[in-house]
Formats: sequence, C-alpha cells, structure tokens
Amino acid sequence: LTGRGLDGLLLEACINHRLLYESAQYHNAVFVGYDPEGKARYAAIRGTVGSYKGEASGSDKRYAFSLCLPRQPPIVHVFESAIDLLSYATLEHRAGRDWRGDALLSLAGVFQRKREKVLPVALKQFLEDHPSVKTVCLHLDNDAVGRSAAHGIMEALADKPYQVIDNPPTHGKDVNDQLRWELQINKKECER
Repeated sequence: LTGRGLDGLLLEACINHRLLYESAQYHNAVFVGYDPEGKARYAAIRGTVGSYKGEASGSDKRYAFSLCLPRQPPIVHVFESAIDLLSYATLEHRAGRDWRGDALLSLAGVFQRKREKVLPVALKQFLEDHPSVKTVCLHLDNDAVGRSAAHGIMEALADKPYQVIDNPPTHGKDVNDQLRWELQINKKECER
C-alpha cells in the first residue's frame, strides 16, 4: 500500500485500530467497517499484487470502511474505495492539515445510477448514525460511473438539510491517482 503512496503512519494507525489487516493466505489488504456498537460488519478485500477486488462473505455495505474520529462530525468526505479514502487522508497530512477533523467514508464501490435520487446504502446509514453532519463532500472518480454516482447523490440530497460539494480529483481518475501524481509515482498513468 505504501507503493501506492499511502502514508505509513496512517496505515499503522489503521492496523492498530483493527481497521486494516493482511489476509494470511493471499496477503491481500482487508479494510474493515464497523457498526456504531463497534462490531465488525464489513470487509473490503483488495489484492496487493494485481487488481483483485472483493468483499468478505456476509459483509454489510451499510457499514463500509470509514474513519470517523469526531463523535459528532460536521463534515463527511465520501470516496468510492478505502484506498481513495486513505489517499485523501495522506494528501491532507502532507499538506499539513488534520485529516482526523472530519469523517471519511468509503462507499465500497458505486454503480451507474439506474434510478434518480437514490443514496448509496453506506452514505444513507452514515447520515442516519451521525445526525451532526451538515456537509457532504464527494470525492468520487472522474469516470462515467463516478460522475453519474455523484450526480445521483446530489439529486438525492437536494431537498435534505445538507450542503453537498462535488470535489472530484484534480489529476487522474481517482484520489489515489491524484496522490501518485503529486508524489510522481507512475506519473504517466495518472496524467489521463
């Protein structure tokens, strides 16, 4: 994961808080999501070599991977994946900003919207569990699916008491591309 530019201290903090571990058999990265009572309810599995992506059997996407240190966060930053979430935290840390001040939520993937005004289940549950949130900041991908999902979320929240900000990555397809671009890791891949 450090090869993707993720901050080692941030990864260590996730490991220490049982949010991230390495699977024994395949050495995949496993990102764990918890319910408000602290019970593990979701696990995203990402290959550390290759492009494998999956979820642990029985995972509940309502409780996707998140970092929420404030008890009553006023802002939630929303990402398609755990790696994009950690990339954003790394960018904030590198810029000297405290990434722990706001909540960060992975949606555990998004899909091309088929209906209007439908919230992803992870965001819907997070907003129900955190009524203090007033601002939703979207950092979804710069591809057709990510842009469609962002528009769907904005439509779904248009008549709700939230300020919704669409803030896609400035370089590349996703937030990890933006991080790698800033660190000049595989820069050619990130300049699309």
